Amino acid sequence: MGKYFGTDGFRGEANCELTVDHAFKIGRYVGNYYSTEDHKAKIVIGKDTRRSSYMFETALCAGLTASGADAYLLHVTTTPSVSYITRIDDFDCGIMITASHNPFQDNGIKLINGDGEKMEESMLEGLEAYLDSDEKIPYAYKDGIGCIVDYAAGRNRYIGYLISLATRSYKGYRIGLDCANGSSWQMAKSVFDALGADTFVIGNQPNGLNVNVKCGSTHIENLQALVKENHLDAGFAVDGDADRCIAVDENGNVINGDHIMYLCSKFMHDTGKFGDSRVVTTIMSNMGLYKALDELGIGYEKTKVGDKYVAENMKENGHLLGGEQSGHIIFGRLATTGDGIMTAIKVMEVMTETKQSLSSLAAPMVVYPQVLKNVVVTDKDETLQCKEVVDTVARVEEELGNDGRVVLRKSGTEPLLRVMSEATSHERCEAAVDEIIAAMDRAGRLIEVKK
Repeated sequence: MGKYFGTDGFRGEANCELTVDHAFKIGRYVGNYYSTEDHKAKIVIGKDTRRSSYMFETALCAGLTASGADAYLLHVTTTPSVSYITRIDDFDCGIMITASHNPFQDNGIKLINGDGEKMEESMLEGLEAYLDSDEKIPYAYKDGIGCIVDYAAGRNRYIGYLISLATRSYKGYRIGLDCANGSSWQMAKSVFDALGADTFVIGNQPNGLNVNVKCGSTHIENLQALVKENHLDAGFAVDGDADRCIAVDENGNVINGDHIMYLCSKFMHDTGKFGDSRVVTTIMSNMGLYKALDELGIGYEKTKVGDKYVAENMKENGHLLGGEQSGHIIFGRLATTGDGIMTAIKVMEVMTETKQSLSSLAAPMVVYPQVLKNVVVTDKDETLQCKEVVDTVARVEEELGNDGRVVLRKSGTEPLLRVMSEATSHERCEAAVDEIIAAMDRAGRLIEVKK
């Protein structure tokens, strides 16, 4: 990770860590980077519903066009739609303005390469160096100045693509959607309505300040209530930019990313569509997923935390399915990034083709209890290397044996360490995590445990 761009773009509080000046300079650099004497760069831009997204869009457009690039605006749309349109319509680069599941005061800028994937580190390194320098990028003049183009047609084409993925009509299904007052607030219902579902929607009244506020995939309790109160067959919740999806079964139980990877890989395996592919997870996936995949004879791989690393592994090895417990699910032949609406469609495919309820499809995967605590420390790297902490982690892992595990890692988006344990009981998890945090305290590294 660089100084500004982490695993999920340049993110921070709007006009504090991430300012309108940053956005303008990013536009200037990107426009210049992709422009040549015989090629006028084409950059496509999407945004979520945050109030500051409009400000950053304007600044990016000013920077891009001042450098001679044309900016194509998808307006309010999802991150995966930007990825899809960048790739399908041969744009040089895609930009998504979003802070995903963060609160409204935060925002971010994600850069997507011409293949629809997260931007290469080499390009980001040059951009970061420019942001901290006094380097002067030449301005475009006369007819070299770029244009700003309304490109809502691209968003509509993406909606058509999603609809085309469904293998059966959803007629007779009662489906709940929670759009997090974010970028999918119109799109998700349009897709499910077109497929014939009787659709119930919440989180579809954005005002610029309420994205992710008590709604969406980070507040699944609202969708659970909607499903139970209206006797729905299933519910799907996305986050602010709709690149993740968490489901709820007909009984109101949460079906997270691990469940989704399990039931989708099992369906692909049972129908002969998985071949020798492996499920690509991060180290944070639940032990229950691995045990369930072992029983099916389906292989798996583990990466560092971040859908970026999952996507890289899938591309390198040709795997068909991967994702994170948080709901970032990537379907290898269909997308290059996590896609919440696509994930909902693929879950519906399993339900409609097997004619089974979501609860029965997810039931074979038994979830191990898990405890995760976020801690603020004096220095993340020094704490991870501290002998007191290292020795305690080793001892706890030995005590848990094959019945549990511990993960201690740095957050990719916040100044925190994450301490996680899985075991056969919640009490054992809690004790393991607390032992490690106590070791940080004894070593003088602990500042606070976040609530």
